Amino acid sequence: MKARHVLATLLAAASVSFAGVAAAHAPGGTARPAFSHAIPNIPGKSLVAVEVTYPPGGASAPHTHARSAFIYAYVVSGAIESQVDDGPVRVYKAGESFYEAPGAHHRVSRNASKTEPARLLAVFVLDTGDAPLTTPDK
Repeated sequence: MKARHVLATLLAAASVSFAGVAAAHAPGGTARPAFSHAIPNIPGKSLVAVEVTYPPGGASAPHTHARSAFIYAYVVSGAIESQVDDGPVRVYKAGESFYEAPGAHHRVSRNASKTEPARLLAVFVLDTGDAPLTTPDK
C-alpha cells in the first residue's frame, strides 16, 4: 500500500513538473515527457527526461528550472543555440551536449536554423517532487 502511495505522489509531481516544462517551451517549441523515475540508490532524488522539439526558427522563453535540478542536455538532431547564466551564446550540433547547474538561468534556448527542425533531450536529476521543472521569466 505504501509503495502505491509513493508511486502516486511521484506521478502527480511529474505531471505538475511536465506541465511547467510545456508552458516554458510554447509556442516556439514543444516539450514531451520521456521518462520519470525515482533513483533507488539515492533516496529523495529522481531522474526526469524531457524531449524538446523546436520547429525552424523556434525558441523558448528565458527560464529557470526547479531549484534542485542538475540538467544534462543532449542535442539529438539539428542545432540548438543556448546561453546559460552569463556564459557565451553557443551553438550545439547533433551529438553535442551541455549542462545547467542547479539555479542556473537559461537565457537563450532556440533552434539555430530557420529552415530545419531541432530536437534535444533534457535529463534532470533533482529532488523528488521538486516542481515545476521549468518556470518562464516574468
